[in-house]
Amino acid sequence: MANIKSAKKRILVNQTKAARNKAIKSKVKTAVKKVDVAVIENNKEAASAALKNAIVEISKAKSKGVYHKNTCSRKISRLSKAVAAIN
Repeated sequence: MANIKSAKKRILVNQTKAARNKAIKSKVKTAVKKVDVAVIENNKEAASAALKNAIVEISKAKSKGVYHKNTCSRKISRLSKAVAAIN
């Protein structure tokens, strides 16, 4: 454990930020899973609705600095391509 006051504060701040990032990543993963499930079931309407929600969650993660912008673009692109491929 740290002895210096500023080091103790950094530990607390880092824990807070890590918890926030973890929650945001969890929301993104859940949204992506919902799209994947809808795609597997060939449910175009549910997939489209889930895709809109996933794009919002991914964009929020990007704006908060949890994911790099290229990572978010890649995730959105792959999900969009999967939804578009449903017959």
